[in-house]
Amino acid sequence: MKKQILLILIGNRKESAVTVQKILTGWGCLIKTRLGIHDGVLEECSDSGLLILEIVGEEKKYKEMARKLNLVKGVSTKFVKLKI
Repeated sequence: MKKQILLILIGNRKESAVTVQKILTGWGCLIKTRLGIHDGVLEECSDSGLLILEIVGEEKKYKEMARKLNLVKGVSTKFVKLKI
């Protein structure tokens, strides 16, 4: 069993979230699971966040998605490949 995980760190969530969401929507068929984490609650939303995506499909396609995400100011990505 193999799993491909894409970690997305968003440093300026309030300014970058809309752009990140548009990119993820465009590549939505590659995303099997999505988990979003940020430290804030209610009126105290944090300005940074972490997205954890379980990715499926062709490596070429999800690398292109990551490349586009990395072009967004304050966004950084990293792939993690797990194999049992």
